[in-house]
Amino acid sequence: MSYTPNDPPWSLPVGIGVWVLSVLAILLAPLFLVLPYYLLKGGGIPAEPEKDPTVIVLSLIAVVPAHLLTLLVCYPIVTKGRKFPFFEMLGWRLGNIRWWHFILILAGFLVIMQAVSSVFPETDNELLRILRSSPTAAYAMAALATLFAPFIEELVYRGVLYPTVERSLGKIAAVLIITFLFAGIHYPQYWGSPGSIIAITLLSFVLTATRAVSGNLLPSVILHFLFNGLQSISIVYFTMNGGLDLPAAGFFH
Repeated sequence: MSYTPNDPPWSLPVGIGVWVLSVLAILLAPLFLVLPYYLLKGGGIPAEPEKDPTVIVLSLIAVVPAHLLTLLVCYPIVTKGRKFPFFEMLGWRLGNIRWWHFILILAGFLVIMQAVSSVFPETDNELLRILRSSPTAAYAMAALATLFAPFIEELVYRGVLYPTVERSLGKIAAVLIITFLFAGIHYPQYWGSPGSIIAITLLSFVLTATRAVSGNLLPSVILHFLFNGLQSISIVYFTMNGGLDLPAAGFFH
């Protein structure tokens, strides 16, 4: 049987299982670093551990093994036990996307976000509190969001899960479902900041629609890398110059 990125060799239940695993890995991985930290430190776990800068940094570092675990699980699923090429099954081509499309999408997104921020000025949220907790946390977040998130998150949502939803429910339903699944998992860190919630929802839609239009995962990975890379540069710059008092930081993920 011939498989393609839009008709992959794995089923919808498997795609859902990968998504659930990826979420659980992100939620549970910090415990394996934070609990030993408190055991060595002594004195028990405080009432508000999320205010401890060291705990914040350890939780961010824990994202790396969580992502690696997700990748290790995805590889045999995507390749069907190494029978098929990994990147070919994901769609590692630009398809009908051209380089100037990326520029137009980025420019359009930034213009819309300027309009959104004028209506919904940035307010404090969990992500900004993490970034302000320490320079180490800000640098770690920037590195993770640039080096790991663009590929691993796209692999799970628009590489493994999206094509199985599209095959079962159609393209429009798949775009809507994946858009809100991806955005929804980020909502808690933006809660209380309507502008950021709108931004992450729009970004999720852009990434998912790009996957649907191109029929390939690579354009979504590139766009995700560009979005996060631009925000990482701003995070590093403002951290090196005294703090993170900037509206755009709320759109970072």
